[in-house]
Amino acid sequence: MKRAFLVVLGVLLLAGCGAHSLQELHGGGHGAHGAVATGRVAGEDFSPADVMFLQMMAAHNGQGVELVRLAPGRPVRPEVRTLAAAIATTQEAEAASMTARLTGWGRPVTAEAGEHAAHGGMPGVSRAEIAAVADADPADFETTFLNMMIAQQDDAVQMARVETATGLNPEVKALAARIEASRAAQIKQMLALLGQ
Repeated sequence: MKRAFLVVLGVLLLAGCGAHSLQELHGGGHGAHGAVATGRVAGEDFSPADVMFLQMMAAHNGQGVELVRLAPGRPVRPEVRTLAAAIATTQEAEAASMTARLTGWGRPVTAEAGEHAAHGGMPGVSRAEIAAVADADPADFETTFLNMMIAQQDDAVQMARVETATGLNPEVKALAARIEASRAAQIKQMLALLGQ
């Protein structure tokens, strides 16, 4: 029995943050993120994976909204402008919902810098990349914008897949599934626009 516990503990340490204490492996400590992604606190219907997903996706949505807000007033086709407005509306609503859920759980709405680095960090665009889209030549803006948004939405798909595979909370997993489906559809639409 003791040997089996040590094997399980070893697997958990390799899968998660290796420096965590045994208490953290059972769901406590380490700020909002707690233990390895599969840990949970007794009586809670969510895990550190759910918290991490909500924190990362809310921030990621903020980046996406910042990008799509560059489209109005730029020389883009009406369908690109419509898509940008739809993305802004959807992602702002999602971020508000994620923030409310984290607050309701008593967890920080943003993780400390580098807190999720052991899990690959938060994929997203840099300030320089956002500036490159904002400063793109008018003739190149639409192509630059669409390429950046495709990359941005693909990052969201990857994060959502991790949550559906490792999360615990049914509502958060359902949200992740919706995000994966909507972002995949948006990517398909943007690729089609690039091909026209």
